[in-house]
Amino acid sequence: MISMEERIYLENEGISASRCNRTEVHAFEFETFDLRPNENNASSSIFKRIWISLPRSIYVVLFKSRVNMLLPFGPIAILVHHLSEKQGWVYFLSSVGLVPLPELLGVGVEQLAYYTGPSVGGLLDAMFCNITELIIPIYALKYGMVRVVQHFLLGSTLSKLLLVLGSAFFTRGTLDNRRAQVFTEKTILVNTGMWLMAFMAIMFPTLLHSTNTEAYFGKSELSLSRFNSFIMLVTYMSYLFYQLKFHQKQNPIDEVSPLLKGVSHEENTPQMTHLEAIGCLFILTVWVSILSRYLVNAIEGASNSMKVSKAFITVILLPLAENACAINFAIRNMLDKTLGVVVVSSTHILMFVLPLCVLLGWIMGKPMDMNFELFEIAVLFITVVMGAFMMQDGTLNYFKGLILIFCYIIAVSLLAIVYKEYPFSEISL
Repeated sequence: MISMEERIYLENEGISASRCNRTEVHAFEFETFDLRPNENNASSSIFKRIWISLPRSIYVVLFKSRVNMLLPFGPIAILVHHLSEKQGWVYFLSSVGLVPLPELLGVGVEQLAYYTGPSVGGLLDAMFCNITELIIPIYALKYGMVRVVQHFLLGSTLSKLLLVLGSAFFTRGTLDNRRAQVFTEKTILVNTGMWLMAFMAIMFPTLLHSTNTEAYFGKSELSLSRFNSFIMLVTYMSYLFYQLKFHQKQNPIDEVSPLLKGVSHEENTPQMTHLEAIGCLFILTVWVSILSRYLVNAIEGASNSMKVSKAFITVILLPLAENACAINFAIRNMLDKTLGVVVVSSTHILMFVLPLCVLLGWIMGKPMDMNFELFEIAVLFITVVMGAFMMQDGTLNYFKGLILIFCYIIAVSLLAIVYKEYPFSEISL
């Protein structure tokens, strides 16, 4: 038996502990609760929790980032498509409307990772944060635009490994050029090996076609591309298993020094419920799919109205729109996020999106292969080697960034201005 004084003391302690679970009121007068299920809030009213968390979730998704001001351009693009025939404007508006969506998908994945854990969160990040690089090629492949798919994937790899990485190195090196800038290169070395493997798988069908050594003209490189695609997908699945089994995070600088933590971390509590995070990812994925359809349909008209080649649109303009958020991270000195985008997304494009498009083309009856032409293969090789070489020692400076940016300018200038475009159009089979 305990005395009355001890009982009152314990009750007061319990009340104080329950109050400590609540934090201060943030912007927009939203009270923050720990939304993860536990014994303290399991019995609370579900309607009360939704009433409190839903406005805050809308604020986090739609209003917290200034780049979300570009979201209205998506609906405007759809209106312009149906009310006029100005495909150049449709392409421009839909591209701008797609810019904030990768970052919003990242917010949804981050919130859902609070409930799934870091391992599953890393897998979700690989799936959703690169969804635009997957949906756009699938729509282009559906319409038979094989060369659009190849040029878009080539341009995305160029912009990530040269422009985005160069911008990150240049910004970090310029802001603090008096100290040694270092980051962890262990995971990066694994990814660079996969980049070289992807280049090898792409190079062989191209050489087979260019040297006229194929056993069956027009079919050997296609069969080899499909076989290589299967091997690449198996390798990528093994890579994901390796990451989930032995590494809790896919971020390539999960062990960086405090010097590279340029952005303060938010509090370690979710700002959405797990259902809200899932709903956010579903709605954003559907919206990306809708805008991508209008974007791909407008490529031909935009090329004619703007008097530029399709290679210029698909190698430069379209990847720039998809990587605008990553470039924004680099300029804002968010090196951890930038390197995550560069390393993980480049591996995702080369080892997953490209072989998946080849196999989907096989299913759809479209002759999608890995014959990228010799000049494009040379550009891809230099890009992979430059990106891997600049990151292999785990150090950075502004001059490395400047070299990468200039290499990007040279590469896209050659591809979009002086390179004779390989003819491609909608294929009728």
